[in-house]
Amino acid sequence: MERKERPFDVIGQLAALRRYARALVRNSDDAEDLVHDALVRAFEKRQSFRRGGNLRTWLLSILHNAHIDRVRQNRSIARRHDEAVLEAEQSLPAGQEHAVRLQQVRDAFFNLPEEQREALHLVAIEDLSYQEAAASLGIPVGTLMSRISRARAQLREFEASTPRVSYLKLIGGDGNESS
Repeated sequence: MERKERPFDVIGQLAALRRYARALVRNSDDAEDLVHDALVRAFEKRQSFRRGGNLRTWLLSILHNAHIDRVRQNRSIARRHDEAVLEAEQSLPAGQEHAVRLQQVRDAFFNLPEEQREALHLVAIEDLSYQEAAASLGIPVGTLMSRISRARAQLREFEASTPRVSYLKLIGGDGNESS
């Protein structure tokens, strides 16, 4: 029985495809993926293969083009990642010390007498003018200004009495640090 040769027999070309893929990507796993992608493309475009054409050349061309597409895609991804890194801040400063400090200032503000706290809040946080804040509280402008002045003095006193200490403990070092 005479065996008829099939014109689209890619099995006989696998060794050449794998060698070429390894030469292109220099990694056997990536080479296998590249061969797989090339064979899928070849199968999808098998109708474009000219009968009587050189199957090996056609497959190697598809493999090469698949490799070029991967290289371009990887460069594009790398470029987008590089641009994203430039847009994003590399690292964020630790917020622990700031959080502790903010809590201390908040506590000092809430420890102010209620009249002083109300007056300072309306002017400093709500951004009302002295006249608007005084009208809102139903007090004269002079009284409002006096309450704000006393509140600010207490906060300045708190600020002066609060040490600026790092709340982080250094671990390690030469052992000369005292706890």
